[in-house]
Amino acid sequence: MGLWSRLGEFGFSGFSSSPTAEQVTEGIDGSHLTAIVTGTTSGIGRETVRVLAKRGVTVVMTARSMERGEQVKESLLKDNPTAKLHLMEMDLSSINSVISFARAFYQSNLPLNILVNNAGVFGCPFELSVDGVELMFATNYLGPFLLTNLLLDKLKATVKETGMEGRIVNVSSLAHRFALSSTMELEKLNDPSNYQRYDAYVRTKLANLLHAYELTKRFKEEGCNVTINSLHPGVIPTNISRNNNLFDSIVMFLMRPIFKNVAQGASPICYIALHPKLNGISGKYFTTDCKEIAPSKYATDEHLSKRLWNFSQELIGIIKKP
Repeated sequence: MGLWSRLGEFGFSGFSSSPTAEQVTEGIDGSHLTAIVTGTTSGIGRETVRVLAKRGVTVVMTARSMERGEQVKESLLKDNPTAKLHLMEMDLSSINSVISFARAFYQSNLPLNILVNNAGVFGCPFELSVDGVELMFATNYLGPFLLTNLLLDKLKATVKETGMEGRIVNVSSLAHRFALSSTMELEKLNDPSNYQRYDAYVRTKLANLLHAYELTKRFKEEGCNVTINSLHPGVIPTNISRNNNLFDSIVMFLMRPIFKNVAQGASPICYIALHPKLNGISGKYFTTDCKEIAPSKYATDEHLSKRLWNFSQELIGIIKKP
């Protein structure tokens, strides 16, 4: 199936995919909720914070640069002086940074109802993280995997205290459909001779879905009132494309007719995070119009999800050893 046919599956023709984050959350009162959102200094992350705060949610913003984070926070407060915003530092590509953030969040004594794993990078040339892990995998998947695991106790505690469902939102991508089983050759993850930046990106987006699939199974076995769902935010010209070369830029130019703006891109994030229609729904995949559809066959591969989970735990354990 060609690219344009696949794009058609996602509602780019004959199917409205234009609601904004404000529209899909209209009338929802989130004043009793607290959320963590990663990647909040630009794009759909910033818009997600703005809309959640507009609905009354207390939002913890994470940023690699505290200076940039403060600028965004001040801008959001200028537009909405009553917004309940907190800013905390975190670099998802660094295991130590994720652990430090989680520790600081627990010390804050804030509850946690919603975790939005939004931050990500795209199209990077081969580079290793500070922990020696391929950078896109470290940022887009391994960091969020670790963050989620570290915060599960807080989510569960909040559920127990409030009786309200906890929610986790993973920002994936349509690109996961282009991943093959060979894409998940994790033993070759850090081999520069095996690196293709688009393959590396689709691997991380498939990994986001596999994470949600595996964690959903574990929640059900435990009888835990926490859900995790994934989404495709649409093709959005944000600074995630800052590593594009000339060819990429030309492709992006040609794809302008199907672009979504950040208000539209944030809509499935805010929908999954807040809408009461999703009570009890977990392990699902949503598109830009907030419609649930089936992901690729690899995204629900039980063997692959277990292998990725075990690999991730082992990799983090190796990194943490002195």
